[in-house]
Amino acid sequence: MRVCLNTQPGGAGLNEDWVGSTPSLAVVLDGLSTAGLSTGCSHGVPWYVAHLGGYLTAALADHDRSLSDGLSEAIERVAAHHPECDLSNPGTPSATVAILRQGSTTLDHLVLADSPIVLDRAGDYEVITDLRVDDVLPELQAEVAGHETHTPGHREALQRLVRAQREVRNTPEGYWVAASTPEAAQHALTGATPIGEAQAAAVMSDGVSRLVTEYRMADWAKVFTVLRTEGPYGLIESVRKIEATDPTGRRWPRYKSGDDATVAFCQW
Repeated sequence: MRVCLNTQPGGAGLNEDWVGSTPSLAVVLDGLSTAGLSTGCSHGVPWYVAHLGGYLTAALADHDRSLSDGLSEAIERVAAHHPECDLSNPGTPSATVAILRQGSTTLDHLVLADSPIVLDRAGDYEVITDLRVDDVLPELQAEVAGHETHTPGHREALQRLVRAQREVRNTPEGYWVAASTPEAAQHALTGATPIGEAQAAAVMSDGVSRLVTEYRMADWAKVFTVLRTEGPYGLIESVRKIEATDPTGRRWPRYKSGDDATVAFCQW
């Protein structure tokens, strides 16, 4: 498996995405925004995703270990790495997870929350994603969408949404992400695809997939054409050019003018 990677921050702040690969593995993590609220952790989201990504890559080097078990182990190891922090805080640093691993006969996948994996099946595109978060607190999501970005009203609405999301995060009534509880890994969506059925795959954060799903300025065929001709960097640049035409979110209401954007492009 040949993997090309790129990740870019969405603005002046630190990049809260993480991407890594081996010859048989691609991992993308998208750290959840804190919206300026306390997390109970002195380290921060970039620290969390970097450690989770490292432990996860190490755990999944053992191909006899399932993706879910590897993720569970990695979450547990990160939690043990900063016990002085308040890991019971509902806002403790957390991340979405998307993993693709090549085995002897199959491509195994895991997604936890809304960072998708898209498989190119000879021109047919299968999107593997976990959108349970979209069903949570729709009225508060709509309130955020009612404000332009970079306004006091937008910031206040986003903080209300994040506070409410934290109360149902990693509960049966809400949605699941990687945070401090290993149990979350068992709620991920997993599956396998015969290797011969996929020509290529894109593992990405939603900062990239929104080009198709939210902005509707491309389809998956176009995305894979750009990946093959311009690589992951070119695809992220396509997203940035679209966002630059709508910097305050009038046309496409969103949480940030530009989100951190990450792609791992896999070919065989």
